[in-house]
Amino acid sequence: MHRPVLLEPTIDALAVPADGVGAGVWVDATFGRGGHSGALLARLGPEARLVVFDKDPQAIEAARALAERDARVTVVHAGFGALAEELSRLGIDRIAGLMMDLGISSPQIDDAERGFSFMRDGPLDMRMDTTRGETAAQWLAHASVDEMREVIARYGEERFAFQIAKAIAVSREKRPITTTGELADIVAGAVRTREKGQHPATRTFQAIRIHLNQELEELPRALAAALEFLVPGGRLAVISFHSLEDRIVKQFIAAASRPGAETARLPLRESERPQPVLVSVGRVLPSEEEIQQNPRARSAVLRVAERTHVALPAEGGKAFLKAPDVPSGRRRASTRTRTPRAHFLACA
Repeated sequence: MHRPVLLEPTIDALAVPADGVGAGVWVDATFGRGGHSGALLARLGPEARLVVFDKDPQAIEAARALAERDARVTVVHAGFGALAEELSRLGIDRIAGLMMDLGISSPQIDDAERGFSFMRDGPLDMRMDTTRGETAAQWLAHASVDEMREVIARYGEERFAFQIAKAIAVSREKRPITTTGELADIVAGAVRTREKGQHPATRTFQAIRIHLNQELEELPRALAAALEFLVPGGRLAVISFHSLEDRIVKQFIAAASRPGAETARLPLRESERPQPVLVSVGRVLPSEEEIQQNPRARSAVLRVAERTHVALPAEGGKAFLKAPDVPSGRRRASTRTRTPRAHFLACA
């Protein structure tokens, strides 16, 4: 059973009109199993429209079943990286709000056939969309040691990336690596020290999944598109689960909220400075109660921003995208402290 993370805080963050009308077009860019979509639909009026996106064929099957029951739902079988193209194709040029849950769903993790987890042995797949693209097993069969090292270090922030890549290369010379259990054992043998409470293959599995599905390449495109489609007062709500995603979201919101930062020292009048196109509403962390009920929520961070009336620059939302700031070494220990109850916090 999939438990949506930060469910009520996310729907609250979208600021659906309190009068219950809730008209306009709304977007769930990561439908999953529909937990967030269902909660949002409960607050939307009969004239509203909800467009849901997902790569996963199983998620799309669930979304289409929902659409059969609720005519307000439109289903798009695509990743959120195609947000701008797909909304334009549907004739949509303005949206009232957009939410994204960047984590993988419990059914994906728990289904051994999907290959996302080392907890159950299964085919080494890891594709979000199982109808297209290269599997993890296929990629590992041909990737060079340098390519594997770069992916594991960059997307997994794994300090033993070279040792792991070398071990994979040596192992595949003997026989193909085709299952999650085989890969987990290879990684475990190459990692010299283990983090408390974490399997040594955690970072490597994360890195390969991110690489195969181009998750960090799609996210900036989706953020830029959201900014271009949101109406003034429209809300953006993004849930991330690891530092790489959260850094991209945080930097994007900061850049759009403080576009005049680079000219702060110049002798300009306030009216001459670039005005913010987003206002950062804040961030939400899961409560201790939610973490106890759903341990997978422990690393979740919800960031929320609101579109202003200021026109976008000529480059559109892309103007606020920074070059990827992804470290190639080990991830630093988090200094974030958790709050006893989920609530909005001022952004740093």
